[in-house]
Amino acid sequence: MWIISSLDTVKTPTFVALGNFDGIHRGHQQVIKPVLGTTHSTVVTFHPHPQEFFTGQQRTLLTPLDEKAQCLQQMGIEQLVLVPFNRALANLTPQEFVETVLVQHLQVKQISVGQDFCFGRHRSGTATDLQTIAAQYDIPVEIIPLHTSDGERISSSAIRHALEQGDLQRANHLLGKSYALIGQVMHGQQLGRTIGFPTANLKLPPEKFLPRQGVYSVWVSSSEWVTHHPGVMNIGYRPTVDGTQQTIEVHLLDWTGDLYGQTLTIRLDHFLRPEQKFASLDELKAQIQTDCEIARSRLTRHQPA
Repeated sequence: MWIISSLDTVKTPTFVALGNFDGIHRGHQQVIKPVLGTTHSTVVTFHPHPQEFFTGQQRTLLTPLDEKAQCLQQMGIEQLVLVPFNRALANLTPQEFVETVLVQHLQVKQISVGQDFCFGRHRSGTATDLQTIAAQYDIPVEIIPLHTSDGERISSSAIRHALEQGDLQRANHLLGKSYALIGQVMHGQQLGRTIGFPTANLKLPPEKFLPRQGVYSVWVSSSEWVTHHPGVMNIGYRPTVDGTQQTIEVHLLDWTGDLYGQTLTIRLDHFLRPEQKFASLDELKAQIQTDCEIARSRLTRHQPA
């Protein structure tokens, strides 16, 4: 997939899905679907996230850039355009945004947006405004209705809330897939190895949104493997051994081998329990054994999504 952050190197003409698309959830997928299979099918988003630009604070993301690009490529998108979000862009009126970005640079032939899309100075332009302005250039705009599930709007904020609560069933349902953590295996303190449960210590992108701290049943995959492996993951500070830094560690069930340097994809299945402090390593070991048995039982019934 062609990934660019300069409007001067876009492959044109384009058929565009326009939005932030953090999470590529079921609602986002409906917005992207109309441009699939077209010439130079393109997703246009903004980098950095507009909220990050206006607040000056880094925003955690359900899908950091590399993960978002991977998801879009798997869907069949040919081109990802990262429009630099700066003061000049923020000051464009809706009319100027359409003329400068969409018509002049992207040479858009068709646009797809969600019903709640806003653009232009002070977010003054609506999806309907985009449709009206684009019509001046004979560019059709398809406005996708808000996608709901059980009466609830599917949104990135709803998914974040579910993940913060450890409600993986709801989060994964809204996403249309399992929430994933993708990171490289780094050397840790190797405590797990000494108590019979070796773990892979994952380094994630700093902007990755993390779910509730605690223990999860997970499916683990790597580009070097053919199949998924069941596992147990812990997110937290390891209070039993007086840990001071948050770690993300995963233990693969019934598996041995060297994982250092590999990039693993961890698909979250179920929140098993909060992190807790045990009186001794023996108590911790016994609880981990129980966690593994519960995870093994769950994962034999629930295949990875």
